[in-house]
Amino acid sequence: MKKEAITPEVTIYDIASHLGIATSTVSRGLQNNPIINKATRQKIADAAEALGYRRNNYAVNLRTQRTHTIGVIVHELKSHFITSVLAGIGNVAAEAGYDVIIGYSAESAVKEAANARNFFNKRVDGVIASLAMDTKDLSHFQPFQTRNIPLVFFDRTEDHPNSTMVVIDNTRCGYEATSHLIARGCRNIALVTGSLKRNVYAQRYQGYVQALQENGMRVNNDLIVLNELDEQGGLEAAKAILRMSPRPDAVFVTNDFAAAICMRALQDEGLRVPEDIAIVGFNDDNVCRLVRPQLTTIQYPGIEMGQIAARNLIDHLEGNTSITNASRIVVRSQLIIRESSLF
Repeated sequence: MKKEAITPEVTIYDIASHLGIATSTVSRGLQNNPIINKATRQKIADAAEALGYRRNNYAVNLRTQRTHTIGVIVHELKSHFITSVLAGIGNVAAEAGYDVIIGYSAESAVKEAANARNFFNKRVDGVIASLAMDTKDLSHFQPFQTRNIPLVFFDRTEDHPNSTMVVIDNTRCGYEATSHLIARGCRNIALVTGSLKRNVYAQRYQGYVQALQENGMRVNNDLIVLNELDEQGGLEAAKAILRMSPRPDAVFVTNDFAAAICMRALQDEGLRVPEDIAIVGFNDDNVCRLVRPQLTTIQYPGIEMGQIAARNLIDHLEGNTSITNASRIVVRSQLIIRESSLF
């Protein structure tokens, strides 16, 4: 069987010959260099499209030592918050001409380290990451620091030299959620949260404790449930609450999905929300508006967080600012009161 001839790639020489102009003019025009007048740039662009010219990014990358690629490491993919962050990163990156590669750690420090190595070998220009639940040190990010490749951590973070953290004030949010329940008259408030080894859950716990203590209430460890914040964790939290004596009159769950599962399980056992037990979640996921009653929660502005993380990284890469100028950026969040805590 006769093989079809492969059509050769169109080059700037072909465009120059087609238009009868110098190759240097074509090269500058394709780079949108203002030294070439606008009309000529448009003619070059039109000719390039008509002839089927493709920019050789590989050659450009070799010349500039840049890939215009950002690696993003996330610990989960099903979360509304994480998908919102990714949307914010993607929007900013696309506008700036950067591609995004997503690495998924599945809450594993081992997989997180593998993602970091993969990104390093792919020569990404920078990394944005949210840490896995069991990440204890950041040594797998050291090669990036050695090569001056910028790092931005968001949400789940740890201090790391020459990097930026984009976070919310989790302590204040935990304080506001608990204070809201106290203001509604609740006096036996349970807390359902993730591992206190991870910064976000430790800080939300601190806010919970602070609110209780400032209102003259004792911190009762029997009311604190440390659990996975997934479907099974929400069910187990509900079972733990039902076993508590006296039963809590409120519960602060530091994740909306787990809060919704917990609320449904408590309702299945005959408890009325909020009359028998008030519930507050965290994140302002879509599920908050789908459950009945709708869930009081803390708004976690994922899109804005992603945009800020990407802008700071890209501004650093473009030489406009340095990520070391702002080592910790706090994004504004707020309590959103709905029916699950109003009675």
